[in-house]
Amino acid sequence: MADIAFTLDQLRILKAIVQEKSFKKAAESLYISQPAVSFQIQNLERSLNTALFYRHTRKAQLTEAGKLLSEYAVKILSLCEESYRSIKDLESLKFGSLTIGASQTIGTYLMPKLIGRFREKYPNVSVRLEVHSTRKAAWKVAKGSLDLAITGGEIPNELKKGLEVQGYAWDELVLILPKKHPFADKIYLSRKDLYELKFLTLEEDSSYRRVLNNILQENSIESNKLDIEMELSSIEAIKNAVESGLGAAFVSISAIRKELELDTLRHLKVNDLTVKRQLSIIINKERYRSKAAEMFMKEILFSTKDENEIND
Repeated sequence: MADIAFTLDQLRILKAIVQEKSFKKAAESLYISQPAVSFQIQNLERSLNTALFYRHTRKAQLTEAGKLLSEYAVKILSLCEESYRSIKDLESLKFGSLTIGASQTIGTYLMPKLIGRFREKYPNVSVRLEVHSTRKAAWKVAKGSLDLAITGGEIPNELKKGLEVQGYAWDELVLILPKKHPFADKIYLSRKDLYELKFLTLEEDSSYRRVLNNILQENSIESNKLDIEMELSSIEAIKNAVESGLGAAFVSISAIRKELELDTLRHLKVNDLTVKRQLSIIINKERYRSKAAEMFMKEILFSTKDENEIND
């Protein structure tokens, strides 16, 4: 077996320099002196007999060899952290950590409740929630920076082979209108009525928009003929705009519970139209699954899966 030309400490230092883009800032982040950082990198370069950084620039610019080693450093350190977590998991769930990803609507309206229920049972497990697009969350699961993610969009095809995608529940997208809209007093709208509305929606490249358009098309509603009045950056912005009388929107039923209780907007049914999207749990099937992740899925996700819909 060939001798290993670097230590884990050297890889940590290399990773920190790449992240901070500076020897000085890397030293500060690691709570060591800048000369110590430079000394370790010099020793590493001497062991490898190659330069990892260009010396003629002020910024910490990697050579080709440096880029290659930094990529492996991320993988090696991730596996080290993973192995440590797996050993600690053997003890119990008295301590632990869990990093969960979610797409926008799920992360804003559903996950706080699920995480709260989990923390009631496992108060010493640290839970971190990251809200991303479905695509970004899937990539983070694939790379191992998220333990799992719950999303409502489509998983990129290039990631499906390495990921395990499990259906979790159905989320209904409902039509909301301002209270003073001419259609607000109706019990049902016809499909033709949809073409007379001015719609508020998320950006065209959002997973929410793509899923909604696909569902409408499947129900013989030409989404490209709907009158898009405004594109907004969040569901909260859409709800506020609807309440202000700027238009109508399709949003998750879980996002409007408070507004329905306060009677600040109208929720109308459309004849012969139910708009639902499936929420899915994304897991990296090729990586170690921590006990905290297992228990989160078992105690929270799978215990509520039988409800089938997010409508409570």
